[in-house]
Amino acid sequence: MSLNDNIKIIRERVANAAIKANRDPKDIKLLAVTKTRTIETIEEALLNNIEFIGENKVQEAENKLPSLKGKFKEFHFIGHLQSNKINKLMELKPTLIHSIDKFSTANKLNNYLKQNSITQDILIEVNTSGEDSKFGVKPADTLAFIKSASQLENINIKGLMTISMFTDDKEIIRSSFTKLRNLFEEIRTLQITNIEMKFLSMGMTNDFEIAIEEGSNIVRIGTALFGARDY
Repeated sequence: MSLNDNIKIIRERVANAAIKANRDPKDIKLLAVTKTRTIETIEEALLNNIEFIGENKVQEAENKLPSLKGKFKEFHFIGHLQSNKINKLMELKPTLIHSIDKFSTANKLNNYLKQNSITQDILIEVNTSGEDSKFGVKPADTLAFIKSASQLENINIKGLMTISMFTDDKEIIRSSFTKLRNLFEEIRTLQITNIEMKFLSMGMTNDFEIAIEEGSNIVRIGTALFGARDY
């Protein structure tokens, strides 16, 4: 099947999952995860109505984004952000950084932003699966983390992100997403200054329909669009 066919199928599946959950499909952002993909492949996706692209590594994004300038609507950074890569990432002007999980990184990002008189929208990554191999703030520590990070004036916290356990057990997957949604709702009701719970970034190729049923409004899809990765 062609890339265009894959995009249409995924859009249909996103829409169907939204309708099943009594939600408007237009409220869900399809983020095409373009890591390891060639510039030509990404350009083809952009010609077929993909508007939002996500990269995991700063260096890889640096190598691609200049060639794609003006062709995409938003660039999201979805990988683990090392503090020594902040300057390079910010030069690429990400619309949203999905993956802040350390106060030291948030603080260094805020210092960079202050020096350059700009602000940045971010999400807080939460480790809802409890796996040691995953990054993210522990669910029990998330509220305290957000209260601390809300003091950083040039960062705008816009929501939460998680990666569920890679498993075929749908109930384990769903529990990860339910946990994040409950945190999201709890934080929203507290109306903390400088915090807007706008985005729930959860769901990838193997679990995005469950994520949508649980309230996700950004799904991060790579393999289902582009095929298996060739590392």
